[in-house]
Amino acid sequence: MEEALKDRIILILSVLVLVFFVTTINSCSEIQKQKKQKEKEILQRMELEEKINKFSQEKGTWENNLDKCQKELQETKIKLDNLEKNLTQQELINKSLKEELEKITKLKEALEEDLKEALTTKSKK
Repeated sequence: MEEALKDRIILILSVLVLVFFVTTINSCSEIQKQKKQKEKEILQRMELEEKINKFSQEKGTWENNLDKCQKELQETKIKLDNLEKNLTQQELINKSLKEELEKITKLKEALEEDLKEALTTKSKK
């Protein structure tokens, strides 16, 4: 009887050891899977951080370019305003000169008429 009891205890202990062994193997396998997932996640995070850094640098470059373009645009607007003012002034000057030319032309014509009249009256005498 003692022999049967010892055999049962050995059998139960063997089954328990086998269960613990299988559980340990499964546990190790799960840990390996989790470790691989963690490594993948870390790698993905590092890649994303590198992309974010790259985009941040590009963003800074684009912002600098935008600032330069805005300054150039502002300077161009100022120059355009000045040119428009100068053009307006030139148009006014041209108009004034045309009016003066018309007056001078009328005076010239009047003087020519007077000269013709004077010559005709002088030749009649």
